[in-house]
Amino acid sequence: MSSLFAFPGQGAQRPGMLQQLPDAAVVRSCVEEASDVLQQPVLQLNTAQSLASTRAVQLCLLVAGVAHARWLLERSPAPDYVAGLSIGAYPAAVIAGALTFADALRLVALRGELMQQAYPEGYGMTAIIGLDQGTVERLLQDSAQPLYLANINADNQFVIAGSDTAMAALARQALALGAGACKRLAMSVPSHCALLDAPAAELAAAFAEVPLKRPQLGYLSSTSARQLHDPEALRRDLALNMCRTVDWYGTLCNAYERGVRLLIELPPGTVLSGLARRVFNSGTVIACQGARADTLDALLRREVNASD
Repeated sequence: MSSLFAFPGQGAQRPGMLQQLPDAAVVRSCVEEASDVLQQPVLQLNTAQSLASTRAVQLCLLVAGVAHARWLLERSPAPDYVAGLSIGAYPAAVIAGALTFADALRLVALRGELMQQAYPEGYGMTAIIGLDQGTVERLLQDSAQPLYLANINADNQFVIAGSDTAMAALARQALALGAGACKRLAMSVPSHCALLDAPAAELAAAFAEVPLKRPQLGYLSSTSARQLHDPEALRRDLALNMCRTVDWYGTLCNAYERGVRLLIELPPGTVLSGLARRVFNSGTVIACQGARADTLDALLRREVNASD
């Protein structure tokens, strides 16, 4: 049996999330390195006011994921696999040993800036819950304004991207067809669709100068829903994931088929663990948020022993 660290994407952020990380030397080291690389105090990025910025949100999620994972790895066995939803792919790549933390910070800062500049207002993402994929895709095709399928989070949970007006119109139609809920996400940009092709190309150009290594842990791509080994394939995956559909449901199914029976969701939030329970019906799913360190350690050691 195997284990997986799952890193959340944009929408999981909350004010003060960096101050809520464990009080440990390895966490302080991550915060200090991030502040040095970015040349600004990172702890000032997770205020309610600062988190209105896409750049700040993505940097905070990167720092939170890397810092907490490194803290866990000081005391516990490493997972067999890592995966991240959208921006979560960056801390996953760092923990897998494929990308340095410093390079990830610089690239994520640029990523956030490019996305925010492309769509400063009037666009975003909306979750549609309770309909099947075929119904959602038909609604998208019939939309009077361009809308896109951005995330496949579960067999009955999807995220669309586009303009606020177009999403609101589709949400009304979805509710009329029996959707359980339509929720506008805390996203100010239309991620994971063709609307971000241009900024993704700019990020890919910046990525060309950054060295990547073969992952030391299994890296599962949340866009292709498969494991990537080659550094060049991983480079494309990270650079272009902002304009590619996220298949998180497929990624979870792939992990389960590979023998993963323990999924640990890194901070902040519990959304990914909630989604994983639909797939890991005979496994263990737990979020770091609210969990004791000794509990997480015991679970990771149990998976190692079960594999021996």
